[in-house]
Amino acid sequence: MKFFVDTAEIADIKSLAASGLLDGVTTNPSLIAKSGRQFKEVIKEICDIVPGPVSAEVASTDFENMMAEAKVLRPIAKNVTIKVPLTPDGLRACRALTDDGAMVNVTLCFSPAQALLAAKAGATFVSPFVGRLDDIGYDGMKLIADIVQIYKNYPFKTEVLVASVRHPIHVVEAAKIGAHVATLPPPVLRSLFNHPLTEKGLANFVADWKKTGQSII
Repeated sequence: MKFFVDTAEIADIKSLAASGLLDGVTTNPSLIAKSGRQFKEVIKEICDIVPGPVSAEVASTDFENMMAEAKVLRPIAKNVTIKVPLTPDGLRACRALTDDGAMVNVTLCFSPAQALLAAKAGATFVSPFVGRLDDIGYDGMKLIADIVQIYKNYPFKTEVLVASVRHPIHVVEAAKIGAHVATLPPPVLRSLFNHPLTEKGLANFVADWKKTGQSII
C-alpha cells in the first residue's frame, strides 16, 4: 500500500518525506485555506519536496472552467495530479485530461456506482471517503471492499485511494482489503508507529545496554 499525506503544511510534508515512507500528497481547498498561503505557490513547493503524485484540486464546478484551471495547474510540475469532483462535469474533465496525459484524482466518492464511473472515465485515482461515511452510520470500509472487488473484475488501471482516514484501523482494514493507496492526516500517519510494547521493550533494551558500560562507537 502507498501512503499519501493529506495536508498542505510544508513542515509536516518535509518531516514525513524524510522518513522515506511518503509516496505522495493530497490537498484540497480547505487544507490550502488553513495554510494561509497562495495556492499555486504551495503546490509548487510540495512538488519540489515529494516526487510522487501531488493532488491539486480545481475550484470550479463546470467543465470549461475546470479545464481552464487544469491548464494553469499542470505546468507547475510533472507530478501534479488534477483533482476533480465526482460529478458529470468532473468526469468529463477527467476523461479529457486523462486522454491528454494528465494524472487525475476523482474525489468525493461515496458509492460503488460512482467509483465505477470514475474508472470508466479513466481516473488515475478514485478517492472514497470512509470517515465521512462512518459519520453518518454507513460502514466506510464496506465501500472500499466493494470498489476493490469491482475493479478486480475488469482491466481498470484506476487505483483506490482511501480518503477521510480517521485512525490506524482504517489504514489496516484498507490494506487487508487491497486498496492501493491511503491518504492520511499527519497525526494518523505518525500514529502507525505507536505501540506500548514497542516503547516498553525499547526502554528495557536501553536500560540494559547502559548497565554494560559499553559503547558501539
